[in-house]
This record gives sequence, C-alpha cells and structure tokens, in this order.
Amino acid sequence: MPARTIGTATISFGLVSVPVQVFATGESQTAISFNMLHKKCGTRLKQQYICPKDEVVVERDDMAKGYEFAKNQYVVFSPEEIKALDQKATNTIDISEFVPLSAVDRIYLEKAYYLGPDKGGHRAYKLLAEALKETGRAALGQYASRGRQYLVLVRPRDGVLVMEQLHYADELRPTSEVPLGEEGEVRPAELTLAKQLIEQGKVDEFKPESFHDTVRERVQEAIDKKVEGQEITTEPEAKPVTKVIDLMEALKASVAKGKAQPAEEEAPAPKKKKAAGR
Repeated sequence: MPARTIGTATISFGLVSVPVQVFATGESQTAISFNMLHKKCGTRLKQQYICPKDEVVVERDDMAKGYEFAKNQYVVFSPEEIKALDQKATNTIDISEFVPLSAVDRIYLEKAYYLGPDKGGHRAYKLLAEALKETGRAALGQYASRGRQYLVLVRPRDGVLVMEQLHYADELRPTSEVPLGEEGEVRPAELTLAKQLIEQGKVDEFKPESFHDTVRERVQEAIDKKVEGQEITTEPEAKPVTKVIDLMEALKASVAKGKAQPAEEEAPAPKKKKAAGR
C-alpha cells in the first residue's frame, strides 16, 4: 500500500525552491487503552470540569485559557490573542546551513518524515538528494507548522529525502545533570570480560523485524479472550533470579553462557538405537 501524504511544503536553499510532499515514516500501532466505566451498570463515564470555588460544573463556553505565572496566579488570554501568538504556517523549509551528518548527535532527534517530490520539483529534488549524498552533508533549517517553528534536518536515504524534526538546544538536559557517583572504577579484567560479552552478541546489521511488542500482544490476546467469553488464566509468576552481587562473577557467568549457547545449537541430535533383532 503506497504511503499517503500528510502535507506539502517547499524546501528553500539559496534561490532554489523544491516543492515536496510530506509522508509519515511509519505507523505506530494504536496504544491499547481502557475506559473508565460505572462498575454498577457498565456505562462509560464522562469527564467534567468543576470549579472548586463555586462548586459548579463549567461548560465549555464559560472556559478561558490562562498561564500560571505564580502559584495560583494567572494571566488570561482570549482566543484571538492566542491565535495572534501562533506561528504562521509558511509551509517553507528554510535551509540556513549544511552540516556533516555525523556532527548532529542522535539525542536531538524527535521524529522523522519522508519528503517526496511534488509537481514540478522532480529535478530539483533529485539534485538536492544527490548533492547531499556526495558531500556527506545534511541541510539544517526551520519549518513553521501547527503553531510552532521546528528545527529540522534534511538528509538523503536510499534516494529519498528524510526530514528529521530536532529538539532545540534548550529542550535537552545536559549529561552533567545525571548523577554518576564517585565510586565504581573500571578494572582491566572486568573490561576485558565485558568486551568479550559484546563480541559474543555483536551483529553486523540492524534487523528491527526481529523484535516485537510482546506486552501489547499479550494484552490484546487477553482482550480477545474476554470478547469471546473465554476465561483468562494468569500464568504463575517466575521465581526471582538470584542477583550476583559480584560484577566479575556476573561477567564470567554471562560470557560462559554465551559460549555454551552456540555449542548447544550446533550439537547434532542423538541417533536412535535400532531395536535388536529377535
């Protein structure tokens, strides 16, 4: 099934304009959620906004938006004022500079979109994709949409341009805020075993199809059984694994386990003995 466009835009760099269509890079599976019901009759409950001061239910027409600038103190904005503050959607991806793709840390990535050539933009699209590929650079710019201005990175992938929506610098917390503690020096012997463990589990290709959301599958299976009127049985809880406190012993055990698994897989099945003739 071909991808469906979710919008259009124009990439602008220098005096060159490239009309493009925007596509989603994937389709996240719908999250399984449960609704709140009245236990007595099974009716779905409705949410209401209640004013704790007047002790009344407030209808939508009587609501206003406000910003809390201090504890329990708000400034109120009208719909017209909020609309005036929204960033006007220009549908233009304004490229300001070209950076080495390796210079942009993956932690900045928020989400990604595919860009495809729109009417009249095929030559310019292919030109930009090829130029980025040969120079090893990515286009960095900004894109206004849905009341916000986004920081974006445009890069080539298999002949297709990918637009990555990035976090702004002030949206990320520095690694210095993560408490690491003062203890825990790395011992050479432990490092050697850890590297052996990595060698045992290394692969040359990333194969995402090898992984599945088993939690979602289990929940969906339980829901299907409920719908079909089947009784749901709970699996016995697995016994807690005894934790190895000593790091060195844990590494040795992990390496030994890794070595044993290939041997078990390669070992031929035992031959069945023929029954003795009578």
